Amino acid sequence: MCGRTACTLAPDEVSRACSYRNRGGQRRAPRWRDGDADKYRPSYNKSPQSMSPVLVSQRHFDKSAAVDERVLASMRWGLIPAWFKESDPSKMQYSTSNCRSENILEKKSYKDPLLKGQRCVIMADGFYEWRRTEKEKQPFFIYFPQGSGPDQEKKESDLVSPASNEKNSEESESPAEWTGWRLLTMAGVFDCWTPPGGGEPLYSYSVITVNASPNLQSIHDRMPAILDGEDEVRRWLDFGEVKTLDAIKLLQSKDILTFHPVSSFVNNSRNNSPECLQPVDLNSKKELKATASSKMMMSWLSSSSPSQRKEPDTNESKEEPERNAKARRKPAGGLELWLQGANKKPRTK
Repeated sequence: MCGRTACTLAPDEVSRACSYRNRGGQRRAPRWRDGDADKYRPSYNKSPQSMSPVLVSQRHFDKSAAVDERVLASMRWGLIPAWFKESDPSKMQYSTSNCRSENILEKKSYKDPLLKGQRCVIMADGFYEWRRTEKEKQPFFIYFPQGSGPDQEKKESDLVSPASNEKNSEESESPAEWTGWRLLTMAGVFDCWTPPGGGEPLYSYSVITVNASPNLQSIHDRMPAILDGEDEVRRWLDFGEVKTLDAIKLLQSKDILTFHPVSSFVNNSRNNSPECLQPVDLNSKKELKATASSKMMMSWLSSSSPSQRKEPDTNESKEEPERNAKARRKPAGGLELWLQGANKKPRTK
């Protein structure tokens, strides 16, 4: 399943991170729907009912748009069906934050929008999952392995200046290629609900889940359906040419993600700080072997440049002995540097 995510990028960065090549080979950065960038708030700890960045085909809003044109929208996590009769979405009597791929065509809440082509891609730094043990639940942060090597390292020369960031709020013909954190691309289905008494339409989505991949089965038996690569994202979004049954074939368990354990700090959805993502050392409890992809991610983070980001305000609790803090956390390294660089507070306007 997927019950908590993180998405810490600012709205303009999300747009750049979602850049793609259209059919003409031009690199494009999807714009935000009018007003939606203001509805989205970066967060280290997103839970259902929050607003998340979602990638959809522009043809859902403009039938004259190019078939491959995309747009970013802020949507509520937890699908509210168009036929829902209550005036308050919180009165939904069952959870729609996740939907199982195996029976997605059997439940009206998901079947109706799916057959209308209302497919979306939920963007996130990664998601959290909890492994149950006899005494407790251990949380993990799960994400795409990040590239390594000189050709994929993040360089200061690749970063876009604040002035050019403003231009990226609109769709750009030739945006700079994104060299930052590779966002997770999760398959989803969305719907649009309008209050019975009238009012602003609410767009909401559900994350589609599949059986967990072999490397995640020790954590949980389910995982989000991951779209791996530009071609899978394109096919999932192209509801005109890729029919429903063909699109469903993309919903497969993929052994392509990596992860690290985090502290129980993330258990409380009100906690929203870099500590949610900080890796913890489980050696005091049990041995946790690093995977090859985890080592690759750490190598990339070690070479990344956080120079244009703010340092976090991380004050250790005075009540916690220093030796316990050292035992609980790993030594300062590439991931901590990245977390410091990613320390953005949700923007308010």
